[in-house]
Amino acid sequence: MSQPHLHLQADAIYNFDARGIAKRFRHAAIFGALDALQGGETMRFVNDHDPLPLLAQLQQRYGEKVTIQYLVREPGQIVIDFARQ
Repeated sequence: MSQPHLHLQADAIYNFDARGIAKRFRHAAIFGALDALQGGETMRFVNDHDPLPLLAQLQQRYGEKVTIQYLVREPGQIVIDFARQ
């Protein structure tokens, strides 16, 4: 049984692998995960393609409250840190 997330570390990184989520649910799941982050926490996002439409939606929804930093940007492998401010 997994433990509930208690936000005990302000600098915690939480992995989010979008490849295992049905495409029709991905954006809602990503928004929910970002909404759950506390300031200073980061969601490390992994995907098989560059999610440019998603990034535009994140900019509109969160503005400067979430920063976006690519860690890996190669064909077939994308890793992005979304940090909640």
